[in-house]
Amino acid sequence: MTHDVLHALAGFAAGPVTTTGAVRLVTSLSALDWLSVGMAGRDEPVARILRQQVLDEGGTGDARLFGNGSAPARSAALVNGATSHALDYDDTHFAHIGHPSVAVFPAALAIGELRDLPLVEMLEAALIGMEVSIRVGLWLGRDHYQVGFHQTATAGTFGAAVAAGRLIGLQSDDMETLMGLSATRASGLKAQFGTMGKPYNAGMAASSGVECALLVQRGMDSNPAAFDGTFGFGATHHGATQAKDALDGLGERWLFESVSHKFHACCHGLHAALEAAREIDIAGPEVAEIAVRTHPRWMSVCNQPEPETGLGAKFSYRTVLAMRALGFDTARLDSYSAETCADMRLRSLRDHITVTADDSLTETQAVVSMLKRDGSRVEARHDLLAPLGLAQREERVRTKAAKLIGGQAADEAWSLLRQGGQSADFAALMVAP
Repeated sequence: MTHDVLHALAGFAAGPVTTTGAVRLVTSLSALDWLSVGMAGRDEPVARILRQQVLDEGGTGDARLFGNGSAPARSAALVNGATSHALDYDDTHFAHIGHPSVAVFPAALAIGELRDLPLVEMLEAALIGMEVSIRVGLWLGRDHYQVGFHQTATAGTFGAAVAAGRLIGLQSDDMETLMGLSATRASGLKAQFGTMGKPYNAGMAASSGVECALLVQRGMDSNPAAFDGTFGFGATHHGATQAKDALDGLGERWLFESVSHKFHACCHGLHAALEAAREIDIAGPEVAEIAVRTHPRWMSVCNQPEPETGLGAKFSYRTVLAMRALGFDTARLDSYSAETCADMRLRSLRDHITVTADDSLTETQAVVSMLKRDGSRVEARHDLLAPLGLAQREERVRTKAAKLIGGQAADEAWSLLRQGGQSADFAALMVAP
């Protein structure tokens, strides 16, 4: 049996790469986004639980933790991966239905700190790891996700591993060994969605990647066929093993460049509708009624009709569109609350919003139509896969970061990402007040 995907991905992960200014900018933006959602999530229950556990365990302080303290590299990757996914406000790549940054950046940064590496090396390794995770996700295919596996955790483990492996100097053959060993560790179930188990999945991926890379560096062997052999990960985890999709343009075209950043602090299924509403600039006093058309899969995910809590609001078309029309900032975490849901203006407007399924739309599309009180009607369609200009993307990511961690901290992080420094300089921002 040939192992074309394994050979190609391992060679890509260990070899020289040619990047573009655009993909380097998007990588830096994702690093800023990752830092900001991690800092904003450091007091979430899952973050506190995991941080306290690793601090109680002790060990060498190789890498910093979101919030406070430091821990061994693999423990830091666990805490920081889970913490940065705790709010579910991090970037998404729709090609493999996963969150690349929260699995890979914690692993790359932990090794960057451990080895005192320049930030530019950490960013390049993270980019390669995130690209590998996306391509592994494509190799596994949608069936892997549909049957119940969480791609952020499964494909993400391989991305975290090769990012860490690159930073410690593993060559192509060792990368194949690493991917085989990672296949034994990669895990994560969609059944955890809605619980602390979901962000824990991201932390597991980051930590497993670091652990496997350090073990291979020490001489541990494994069977590379554990990745794509007869009884390998793909075969045993309902993978479609689509080699063509996984390898198309590898080394020449960066799929990570089309990553989607979240600009609203709610379920990603609501974002296309919110972006469409942004285009027509809906405003409460003008609204007679609003009609939303969306892909059928979102009807059971984020169509709560009358939520009473902030968490419920994050999964409600009617609520977030009413929030938008009334001037609530859907990018701010504190906009989603029981008080918002109890607002009588919102409740009244919500009753004039309807949501219907439209199977002619893709999962990344939505159509919003607004009938105004003067009898005129406006409509907008948005696709989350539509290219976002680099200048606009930078402006929106930096604005989001400022809202989450403050303008000064966001500017300091962005300056460091663009002008350079050490990985440890960037990590030091994780424990800022």
